[in-house]
Amino acid sequence: MTVPQVFKIGSYWVYFWSNENDPLEPVHVHVCQGAPTAGATKVWITRAGKCYLCHNNGKIPERTLRNIIKILEARSEEIIEKWIAYFGEINYFC
Repeated sequence: MTVPQVFKIGSYWVYFWSNENDPLEPVHVHVCQGAPTAGATKVWITRAGKCYLCHNNGKIPERTLRNIIKILEARSEEIIEKWIAYFGEINYFC
């Protein structure tokens, strides 16, 4: 399974999994410190470009996570473009 990296925020990776299920899950990213892991934090990207925390399984400290979410929201258009380029389609959690 490949792990398309969207970008990095300091030591945190923001990425997709190449197998985001069938049917394809709504647009989201996984975030973890260091190399991607199955237990990473998951953040949905909404149609309005906002973020909705699905879960923080990566146990990112609250303050750090708030800052990461602000960056994800600021770069949501880029995330959406990369999602469409990689998966060829998109749908939204909300």
